[in-house]
Amino acid sequence: MTAGTAQAPTILDDAIVQHAEEALETVGRAREAIHTVIFGQEDVVDLSLITLLAGGHGLLVGVPGLAKTKLVETLGAVLGLDARRVQFTPDLMPSDIIGSEILDEGADRRRSFRFVKGPVFAQLLMADEINRASPRTQSALLQAMQEHHVSVAGERHDLPQPFHVLATQNPIEQEGTYPLPEAQLDRFLLQIDVGYPGREAERRILIETTGVDERKPSTVMSADGLMNAQRLVRRLPVGESVVEAILDLVRSARPESEAISGVSDKLLWGPGPRASQALMLAVRARALIEGRVAPSIADVAALAEPVLKHRMALTFAARADGETISNIIARLTARLGA
Repeated sequence: MTAGTAQAPTILDDAIVQHAEEALETVGRAREAIHTVIFGQEDVVDLSLITLLAGGHGLLVGVPGLAKTKLVETLGAVLGLDARRVQFTPDLMPSDIIGSEILDEGADRRRSFRFVKGPVFAQLLMADEINRASPRTQSALLQAMQEHHVSVAGERHDLPQPFHVLATQNPIEQEGTYPLPEAQLDRFLLQIDVGYPGREAERRILIETTGVDERKPSTVMSADGLMNAQRLVRRLPVGESVVEAILDLVRSARPESEAISGVSDKLLWGPGPRASQALMLAVRARALIEGRVAPSIADVAALAEPVLKHRMALTFAARADGETISNIIARLTARLGA
């Protein structure tokens, strides 16, 4: 991203406005299709769509049984993506994800190696319970997430386009897990916390998911349509006030910052420039799904926690005092005046 993309033109391009209106209509139908299968969880669905529209990866954090797997399956079906799922376990090897070479013997009895692609060669990969895999396996997925290709036996193999990872993590059960390193957490555009559904949503779940018929979501978009929407998101103008709000927020969340008294000394480490980039893309995507062609400071405030939460850590003393990352982010966000 260059500085030039951050400036809002004085007059919006008519083509951008028309494209945005078309994308808005399509995204609206996609949301409706998702909610025919996923009941409640409006914020989770919107944040997942924002992640994909911004071209990033998402980390879904929640206890078991909250339809995280169903959400990813539904997103793949509605958006017309080739979706696959990998259950991460401690004995999972990198080759189980990226693939491996096998020795083939032809009719002429000549032998040669052939690369067999793994499940990572999908447009939407669900990494279920990602923190159960060993660091070695996690690092193989990290390269794919960042570089959109894998290397096997010195050969580069490009991943399909678009390529997104939606990973799940159980925040409670940590025995026998390998916490994700900061470098990999930073690869996730948003951390999406999945909470319990409301009473009426859970009532609907009880009634509509325990019968004979199973609801199937309709396909609304295609892979090409999603990539067109992603290109549109990057073209949406961002006003100078929003750019400054992003910079103020991210820079104030670092240990060396003196923006707010009593905050910096509680932080062990904070977000890098990739957090600013994530916010820049995410606020555009949020504006689009809400029917606007330019983001506002309110979008920055709304997405502050999903963007920053997994990119910050508290000191031991702060944790002992009962401080939380969410409280810190809330204090920083309050300064934006959204």
